Amino acid sequence: MLRSPFDRNVPVNLELQELLLDYSFQHLGVSSQGCVDHPIVLTEAVCTPLYSRQMMSELLFECYGIPKVAYGIDSLFSFYHNNPKNMISSGLIISSGYQCTHILPILEGRLDARNCKRINLGGSQAAGYLQRLLQLKYPGHLAAITLSRMEEILHEHSYIAEDYVEELQKWRCPDYYENNVHKMQLPFSSKLLGSTLTSEEKQERRQQQLRRLQELNARRREEKLQLDQERLDRLLYVQELLEDGQMDQFHKALIELNMDSPEELQSYIQKLSAAVEQAKQKILQAEVSLEVDVVDSKPETPDLEQLEPSLEDVENINDFEPLFSEETPEVEKPVATVQPVFNLAAYHQLFVGTERIRAPEIIFQPSLIGEEQAGIAETLQYILDRYPKDVQELLVQNVFLTGGNMMYPGMKVRIEKELLEMRPFQSSFQVQLASNPVLDAWYGARDWALDHLDNEDVWITRKDYEEKGGGYLREHCASNVYVPIHLPRQAARSAEAQASGKGSGASGGGASEQA
Repeated sequence: MLRSPFDRNVPVNLELQELLLDYSFQHLGVSSQGCVDHPIVLTEAVCTPLYSRQMMSELLFECYGIPKVAYGIDSLFSFYHNNPKNMISSGLIISSGYQCTHILPILEGRLDARNCKRINLGGSQAAGYLQRLLQLKYPGHLAAITLSRMEEILHEHSYIAEDYVEELQKWRCPDYYENNVHKMQLPFSSKLLGSTLTSEEKQERRQQQLRRLQELNARRREEKLQLDQERLDRLLYVQELLEDGQMDQFHKALIELNMDSPEELQSYIQKLSAAVEQAKQKILQAEVSLEVDVVDSKPETPDLEQLEPSLEDVENINDFEPLFSEETPEVEKPVATVQPVFNLAAYHQLFVGTERIRAPEIIFQPSLIGEEQAGIAETLQYILDRYPKDVQELLVQNVFLTGGNMMYPGMKVRIEKELLEMRPFQSSFQVQLASNPVLDAWYGARDWALDHLDNEDVWITRKDYEEKGGGYLREHCASNVYVPIHLPRQAARSAEAQASGKGSGASGGGASEQA
């Protein structure tokens, strides 16, 4: 179930989820036939709906028959992996991934779900913004500026500016631009340019194209000759009907041919016979001319008057003008003009300058792409303002950065600068970057599972699933907060309805007796 329009990458189809789990079990070497006799640790979104967890628990317990399962948040697993074990920690987690960014306050080792905030911007929006910037800058390379190539440039060449406006002022200096611009070479083929061909290759190419035109013309003539021959045979058959005295059939055939008299039929036969003979002669001449070398000064070419060339053939007609010309110049004039050399490799280069800082800046300034959202700094300030000053001081002592979108160079320095601006004078804070922002969530889940493998207080067993429902969650240091939904019982409602019905009936009966 989608919690918002931004969760397009979350599979909600049970059949698709089953295929994903089969794929995962197969690559882990676990057989999914019958049942999977292994505990499962799954990550889920922050404040995920109970319905989503219920569907996943139902699939795991009913379809795969697992013994127990535990749910956690990926950024909290990363936080667990990077903090000392057996230590109750408090802090602020800033987790930025492919689709969104979360800021999660942790108090005494547990998630404070009431003050969690989400920004609907991540690496996907940054890559799309970079793609639009470069497509506007290089409209001739729209097809080459793909989203996957933009993600590669974003990961390898982008960085976070400590001061965005000041950094843009630096890029206005030509020397700074020349020293810091990154040049990307797009793939290209040098065979696309005609200037790279030698004179022999050009002549051979013209000969091949001329043969192609001749063969195309001969094929069309043969097709037209075949149609004319079939029509001539039909007319001769009708003429034989007249000669045999079959007048009824002859008149019917004459009406079908839309002719009025035998004289008109004879005239058509003579014209069509002459056209067939002429076509046969042209085909013979064309076969003879194909054997003639096209390099001759006056080559014999077939009649191309009836040829209807395609668009590609029309574009190549100018190449054959020297071959068909009957007058060749006797004296060659020296060429005095010098044609400029076109550098194809330089034309297929991308110069990535200010785009290196403009694309990742959107998580701090969403207004750059027209999003009416608060950036990381404003959201961080909003969350801190919801706590007392002593709790604020405790949270900022452990600001933890995790997620693939936090791997830009300069991200930690920028967060420290934003905290320095929003915190009181001479107050202290500490920012920590995950040792591996991308894989620490997996490492943390592995460490957590090994540390709590025998602790039944953090695992959801099949008994819990059957008694408390699929949406049930056992809380732990890396999990969501479980908020059960209490629905009014249908039995109580029906009992109240029956009681009210009996009371009204009794009162009605008493009234009738008094009457």
